[in-house]
Amino acid sequence: MTAPFLDLVVGSGLVLDEAQWTVEELEPQYGKVALTRDDGERMRVSVRFLVNHPRCRLSRSAAGAAADRGRQPKTLRDLSPHQRELAYLRLAHLLEVDTGFRAGDPLRPGPGEPKPQYDPDLTTLTQRRHAKVAELQALDGEQARLVGLDRVGYRTLIRWDIGRRRSGVMGCVDDRWLRPGGGHPSVTEEVREAIFAVRQETLHRSRMSMSAREVLIHQFVREQYGAEVAVPCSETLRLVWREWFGPGGARQRYARSAALPTSGQHVIVHRPGQVVALSSFHRPVSPGQATI
Repeated sequence: MTAPFLDLVVGSGLVLDEAQWTVEELEPQYGKVALTRDDGERMRVSVRFLVNHPRCRLSRSAAGAAADRGRQPKTLRDLSPHQRELAYLRLAHLLEVDTGFRAGDPLRPGPGEPKPQYDPDLTTLTQRRHAKVAELQALDGEQARLVGLDRVGYRTLIRWDIGRRRSGVMGCVDDRWLRPGGGHPSVTEEVREAIFAVRQETLHRSRMSMSAREVLIHQFVREQYGAEVAVPCSETLRLVWREWFGPGGARQRYARSAALPTSGQHVIVHRPGQVVALSSFHRPVSPGQATI
């Protein structure tokens, strides 16, 4: 059995005992490494200790999940205390599926561990995952919702397990728990005005590509504010347009009707479900009588 490859350059990431660590300092002449964790904890170990540790591997979180692209990596400090408890609870369930023990260590078994349905010597990984799904689905609905385990399926377990192997407990964190993005600072008020102006103009034209819209945005900014006002790059404009107005796959007449104000306007209906009319008139209803 060959030793795992570890990149111990300063700044690289390691997963040690399912926790994310960063190499803070390396002393190759002494064979020592200083590690730091997201919560500020520091640890000084030897290179031999890391190489021979059965649960030490190189972190692959540098590839960047969707919630981390273009921003600082997610850490435990981004979570509330309750969310941290939920993340560690998910980790315990994954470790039980993987090893049969919620602590992930056969030398520290819990009461009755390993359970027959999670014993690695008697079951396959697929069987253990299906058993875990059945266990979670048998929980009380309200209880499962409170601990964030009410919608866990077989594929969810696989996705969490892949994240756990990449970045430890942070791989079990739901991206919706994290801080919201910082928006688009490069979209100034001038650029915003230009985007909405181009939107209104293009509603009455045939469908056009995003590159053509970008040309109109640049033209509007130059004509109204001069060349000194900076316009974001094409990718930023594309993302902003999609966030504000949708993917733009509808026909132009449908897009125009959807953009009309909701009151005081005459609307021509082109398709079923385009307009919904609600009445706020109060009508007395006797028992057993239904209204349509």
